[in-house]
Amino acid sequence: MKTTMTIVASLLLAVALTSADKKPKVMVKEKGTYVVNTTEIAKDVAGYEGPTPLKVYIRKNKIEKIEFLPNNETPRYWQAASKHLQNKWDGKTVKEAKTMQVDGRTGATYSSDAVKENVKRALEYYEKNK
Repeated sequence: MKTTMTIVASLLLAVALTSADKKPKVMVKEKGTYVVNTTEIAKDVAGYEGPTPLKVYIRKNKIEKIEFLPNNETPRYWQAASKHLQNKWDGKTVKEAKTMQVDGRTGATYSSDAVKENVKRALEYYEKNK
């Protein structure tokens, strides 16, 4: 009986430790490009329907691209905001991007504001942790 309980306890501990590592890493370096995932650092940044995480790809201190991650925004508004903002920061240095005044998409204000705040947090995280 004690052996069975020990085995069960060990399995539960292993599962708990394994699932603790399931959180996405905030920043990874892939082939010379830093990828900042805002899922954890911008949990409180919400569009109209909740968090709007994204990934910011930075190479040689310039933004390569922004990748929008799954969220619960209304697809019509999210598509309008993401299409409008998708390439606004591409090719900009981190310093340039941090000072940009980017206009959001009319009609998708909450989503647009959330994208801009996610980008801002990603850039700040990158500068502090690269």
